[in-house]
Amino acid sequence: MTPAFLVLLFFSLTGIPPGATDDGGQRNASMDVSEVIARANEGIRTHLTHGDIVPNLNRNADPCTARGCKWPKRGRYVIVPVSISSAYTTSERNIIIRALVTFHKSTCIRFVWRRWWHRNYLYFFSGSGCWSYLGRQRRGQRISLRRNGCLYTDTVQHEALHALGFHHEQVRSDRDQYVNILFQNIRSGVESNFRKVQTNNLGTPYDFQSVMHYSKFAFSKNGQPTIVAKSNPNLNFGQATTMSANDIARVNRLYQCSN
Repeated sequence: MTPAFLVLLFFSLTGIPPGATDDGGQRNASMDVSEVIARANEGIRTHLTHGDIVPNLNRNADPCTARGCKWPKRGRYVIVPVSISSAYTTSERNIIIRALVTFHKSTCIRFVWRRWWHRNYLYFFSGSGCWSYLGRQRRGQRISLRRNGCLYTDTVQHEALHALGFHHEQVRSDRDQYVNILFQNIRSGVESNFRKVQTNNLGTPYDFQSVMHYSKFAFSKNGQPTIVAKSNPNLNFGQATTMSANDIARVNRLYQCSN
């Protein structure tokens, strides 16, 4: 079965044509993706690292994309099978679908409906909050998008990027050149969310506009900034509503997309 057929299968089952626009979930403009995720995940029992990543305790701590957690590429495309819980309404399912389709427009990632022969796939369901695993896992890989709190375009993209192998921008290996982390303002018990990771930055610049960047007040205990840009302490960031050009470039570089 060719990738093109799989993509057509995806659209035929969703009823969304290849040229459909992305008009996913909307919310109060004052809420950024980090605030949405933090609110949705507050008090949940699922063990998370960096705010919304479920750790795989059997995986080496080295960057997993160099150790086998990339999704396989077949010809020109990276096929990522998906299944979406029937507990969502049609409109809720379409928010997820439209957000996934945005990857089709500018990358070689192709999300397709999971079929019986797909052993590894993403399963979107309404869990306890907004969270994902980092990179490809074995078998059915859960992504939690709670019905009331997580169904927004940027949140779906954010968690899907985690599943493709991408970490948060503010924890990348060279972040200390660009931001100061003000630990004195971070809520007790969540300091590990700001732990730096030995990421593969793929030759792309630090991106304050990335959908993977948290806001300057993320996890603040006192209303004061927790992340401050070194170049401009007054800079606001972490308010992206969709993937940035750098987010797209990183997907294309990691998965060696031709475009």
